[in-house]
Amino acid sequence: MHLAYPAVLAALLFCTGLYGVLARRNAILVLMSVELMLNAVNLNLVAFDVWLRDALHAGQALTLFTIAVAAAEIGIGLAIVLMVHRNRGTADIDRLRDTAEHPHEDPDPTPYEDPDPDTAPHAPAGPHDEKAEAAA
Repeated sequence: MHLAYPAVLAALLFCTGLYGVLARRNAILVLMSVELMLNAVNLNLVAFDVWLRDALHAGQALTLFTIAVAAAEIGIGLAIVLMVHRNRGTADIDRLRDTAEHPHEDPDPTPYEDPDPDTAPHAPAGPHDEKAEAAA
């Protein structure tokens, strides 16, 4: 068996999966693309195991572990995506960015106002400062 055929097929599968991860916006399609990339790696592992005629079949054993990890990953990933879809109503990755700052929003909605304008400006009192003042 020539090693070039499965290696080229694995490279094409991996590139297709990489394109799916980088270009897709739906979280389920991104998970499917990751699975495609893992299957390309599995194909390479088995092809090189057969080509090297390994007596221990280490490539095939590693492929079984990779399949088990991929099954666990897709189960947890789908559970997370379904929970996010239930809470937010969308599985679009671009709309799920909670921590992104928006330019139209004020980063500090309650600015500190100094009660005595004659004093030097200082940082607003945090919750720890209030507890220290209450204890004193």
